Amino acid sequence: MTSTSAMSPDNQRRVERAVELFRQGYNCSQSVVAAFADHYALSEELALRLASPFGAGIGRMRETCGAACGMFLLAGLECGNTAPTAAAKGATYEVVQALAARFREINGSTNCGVLLGLRKPAEQLPSEATQTTPEERTPEYYKKRPCTKMVESAAQIFAEYLESQK
Repeated sequence: MTSTSAMSPDNQRRVERAVELFRQGYNCSQSVVAAFADHYALSEELALRLASPFGAGIGRMRETCGAACGMFLLAGLECGNTAPTAAAKGATYEVVQALAARFREINGSTNCGVLLGLRKPAEQLPSEATQTTPEERTPEYYKKRPCTKMVESAAQIFAEYLESQK
């Protein structure tokens, strides 16, 4: 990952804001999306609402990492297709797959359960192991979870993508 010092002050601030939002208690997806809300003329409230279902691996199901999902939502805002053509869809999917590849390169996976050490790659948890109640955000929570790093990583990857589009 490149240093945030190489990016614009606005994008550097957004990466820092994503981490700050996560530490305030917002989920991983909300933190990434809300940090870039101003770039898309979205209210922070709308960004938080849009991204809220994707936290904790989509609704705490420990599937695709919520920080990565936030990055994908931002990709939709940046270059999402509005025409139902194969070419338009393919262009969006190409960006999402490139972002996902970079996230996997840095973090090893895009799967929340794998990132948290709860499952091996390609392993599904039984449905009874999935809880809907989030864990309390304590200093111990932040020590044992790599989520802050995932939020920072997703925000930085997306900021780098934006920088590459200039």
